[in-house]
Amino acid sequence: MTDAQLRQDVTDELEFDPSVSGEHIAVAVDHGVVSLAGHVNSYAEKLAAIAATRRVAGVHAIAENIEVHRPYEKHTSDDQIAKRAYDILNWDVVVPAKAVDVLVHDGWLTLSGTVDWHFEKIAAEDAVRKLSGVRGITNMIVIKPRLDSADVKSQIDAALRRHAAIEASAISVSVQSGNKVVLEGVVDTWGERRAVEDAAWSVPGVIAVEDRLTISQSRPATA
Repeated sequence: MTDAQLRQDVTDELEFDPSVSGEHIAVAVDHGVVSLAGHVNSYAEKLAAIAATRRVAGVHAIAENIEVHRPYEKHTSDDQIAKRAYDILNWDVVVPAKAVDVLVHDGWLTLSGTVDWHFEKIAAEDAVRKLSGVRGITNMIVIKPRLDSADVKSQIDAALRRHAAIEASAISVSVQSGNKVVLEGVVDTWGERRAVEDAAWSVPGVIAVEDRLTISQSRPATA
């Protein structure tokens, strides 16, 4: 697939997705690496644009520089965002009560605190990212380490072997500093890459995952 065709496919997908207004997003492609620039009206729309780009076959990496512009007539103050974020986190049954703190500056949320599981950390971010006025999120929530390196590696290796969509033999798993997982190897799609990451994060006590996986290219992209 040529870069020109891939650019058109990404543009078409952005226009097709009803949750994205692609008119203010510029797309550039260089050997399968897609660059997104421009602006959208919400942080949720920015994430939707990135997700739409990942769905397109032939995309091997994404560099995004999409800004979130808050319409003046819909401007939400930082204290309003903070109050809404605090309330929604305490109402969310997946997020441990009182475990997450929120700091808001110019529409940018910083989440901090400590949880037991990665899915709780992600659930906290998911809960607040669609709030009106949010321009971005920095997720600094810490996961409590619970297993030693050998146990972490063995559980991830077993999870990869069980997963029908993953070619486990093409993936190498190593564990650094006790609970940081490093993934290396080649996968066929973004979906498989995400499945490998999810398997690593599913082990209790994993505090970081470094994804060095690459997506295979059947044919090199040309300009």
